[in-house]
Amino acid sequence: MKKSVLTRYRVLAHVTAVLLVLLTVGVIGKRVLGMDGFDGFVSVVGIAHGWLYVLYLVFAFDLGSKMKMPVGRQLWVLLAGTVPTAAFFVERRVTREAEPLIAKDADTTPATA
Repeated sequence: MKKSVLTRYRVLAHVTAVLLVLLTVGVIGKRVLGMDGFDGFVSVVGIAHGWLYVLYLVFAFDLGSKMKMPVGRQLWVLLAGTVPTAAFFVERRVTREAEPLIAKDADTTPATA
């Protein structure tokens, strides 16, 4: 497995998680606190999170299939982008599991001169 597969997953996991936290704060400000200024913010962040979450799903599925994750575990990784802050923790755990696979693959790949 290439390191780029893990890197793109990690980037999207962090971006998706940050956007979801911002969206949650915006919705609380708009709905719970009744603040008028959050309407546009919630719309923009919601759309951005939605589109980037789709890209996160693609990258997470790609990583999970290359790591040969069990289906249940892969579903948890895919759903982590829908729970505020969960993607931070899931990403860290997946990274710890993927790094030895990347190192093992790098050791078995013959060097070209």
